[in-house]
This record gives sequence, C-alpha cells and structure tokens, in this order.
Amino acid sequence: MSEKQNIVWHEAEVTKQERRTHNGHQSFILWFTGLSASGKSTVANRVASSLFQQGKQVYVLDGDNIRHGLNNDLGFNEEDRKENIRRIGEVSKLFVDSGQIVLTAFISPYREDRNLVRKLVRPEEFLEVFVKCSLEECEKRDPKGLYKKARNQEITQFTGISAPYEEPENPEIILDTEKHSIEECVESLLLELKQKQLI
Repeated sequence: MSEKQNIVWHEAEVTKQERRTHNGHQSFILWFTGLSASGKSTVANRVASSLFQQGKQVYVLDGDNIRHGLNNDLGFNEEDRKENIRRIGEVSKLFVDSGQIVLTAFISPYREDRNLVRKLVRPEEFLEVFVKCSLEECEKRDPKGLYKKARNQEITQFTGISAPYEEPENPEIILDTEKHSIEECVESLLLELKQKQLI
C-alpha cells in the first residue's frame, strides 16, 4: 500500500465562492509568458499595483523570486523548467481557491506546460497573457545582461538563444511591449478584465 493512499483531501469550511463574495471580485490566474526582457514582470507588477489600489486581493509570483525559495533546487534544463512551471501552477491554483487574483511572470517556454496549468483550474480562471516582443528588441534591452552572457556561451540553455520558446497559439490576451508603452499595455489589460467582468 503506497503512502499516497493515506492522504485524504480535507474540504475547507470557507468556500472559494464565499471568499470571492467577501473580496468583491473573481479569482483567477493571469499567466504572463514571453521572452526574457519582454516586460512580463514590469507589466504584471504595474497591473497588480493598480488592482491593489482598487481594493482587489492580488499577488505576483515572479520567476526569479520563486527560484530564490520554493524552486531553488531547480536548474534550467527542460525537465527542471517543466517542474518549475508545475509547482507554480499548483501554487497559483491555491491562490485562486483563496479568492485572490494571482499574476505569474514566467518565461514558461513550453506550450505543453502552460496548458497543464490551464487544466488545473476552471476555464474562466486562467488567462494566458502573451507579452510579445521580438528577440532582437529583448536582446537590445537586456537589463540583466543575460543575452550577452548567452551569446558568449557563459549561460547554456537560454530561452531564445540556445533553448526554444514556443509562442502561445491562442492566448486570451496579447500585449505588444515593442509597439506599446508599459502604461498602454497595463490600461489595455485592465480594460480586458473589466469587459470579461472579472474585476
């Protein structure tokens, strides 16, 4: 008999719907995906700040920050990247259950992994936000100097250079940070959430 058979799900006394009613808004995942330096974390944090000022319960899970703690045992090979996203998906699901809006800013290069997270929650609880920006522009920005290191082969398995990035095929939202300012992207996303009656 495996130990897993001894684990039983314990239903919470406070339901997801009760939490949503208490908070006055829906709970869902805004999954920001895109190349390094595309603007995922910047847009996610600005959106979170705006939602917070409106009295919404909101939290940002950022790729680099998560790798300092929860996922500090993972590297950047394909297997570890998949596990990184799986764990974030499970954490995000808990945030949705707690009645909060969770914004995740992860390169999350593989469609299969993003779809796995999508399946963890109800269809209306997952919005894929493709932060669109060309490799050339991201490389020009290079705020952390990672592209330079990748080109000098100081970093291996770097998305866009020595590892693949699979663009979303049908994202709920596309934000083009190459053509639009951060402010315009934030405004556009907030408008979309209002139209979908999520906030």
